[in-house]
Amino acid sequence: MTDDELDQKMAETRQELFHIHFQSATGVLENNARLRHAKRDIARILTVKNERARGKS
Repeated sequence: MTDDELDQKMAETRQELFHIHFQSATGVLENNARLRHAKRDIARILTVKNERARGKS
């Protein structure tokens, strides 16, 4: 993935995480694993971005 694609995926995943938190707070969330999955996706994206930043330095 390119940096732009990673940024786009990060924005989508953070938006999804916001919605999941909202659903959890209102008691509508049916699948708690989605919360963990979204957090892990964000961590993976940040890891890739940090590795790329270190490689460019």
